Amino acid sequence: MRIQLIIVLIIFAIAPLIAQEESANVREGNKLYKSEKYVDAEVAYRKGLQKNPKSFEGTYNLGNALFKQGKYPEALEQYKNALAMQPNDKSKLAAAFHNAGNALLSDKKIQESIDAYKMALKANPKDDETRYNLAYAQMLLKKQQQNKDKDKDKDKEQEKEQKKEQDKNQQQQQQQPQMSKQNAQQILEALQQDEKNTLDKKKKQPVRARKSAERDW
Repeated sequence: MRIQLIIVLIIFAIAPLIAQEESANVREGNKLYKSEKYVDAEVAYRKGLQKNPKSFEGTYNLGNALFKQGKYPEALEQYKNALAMQPNDKSKLAAAFHNAGNALLSDKKIQESIDAYKMALKANPKDDETRYNLAYAQMLLKKQQQNKDKDKDKDKEQEKEQKKEQDKNQQQQQQQPQMSKQNAQQILEALQQDEKNTLDKKKKQPVRARKSAERDW
């Protein structure tokens, strides 16, 4: 089964890859998958892989069951495992790359999904579904880049505004009258003179004798 990614919606084919020589667990997993019991299908596929870890169909279909559950990184891992088995059948190779691209795109790894779709088309150049998904991923990447450029322009504009504000504040500070050293010295001398005059006045005032209070015994 190859998973088809169409615009925002994800559309699936109904049947996983089936091989007569696969274990009963894998065949049971396929039946559960068709019944949309993806968790149970995952369990069945894993049991089958315990008996035959090198099963391409079991590994690939396990990836599909995981994908259906929204477990995109785990699904991608299984697709990679299937690809590592280097199947001679180019249709299987193309399907694994196709679904790997879908898992990557669903996980918002757009550039990596594009690379996977290109590999799928290399194995099967006539696959229109993969070509469509590739075009869609490339459109998303272009839009993502445009948004990044807009954010950069916005940041630059904010930096310019901040610089203008800083320059304005600095200019205002420079325009404020500054006190010269001479003025500061004059103010200081005047304060010291006032303090001296106050002390002189206190010295000239007569000292009044304080009467002591007497008690009658």
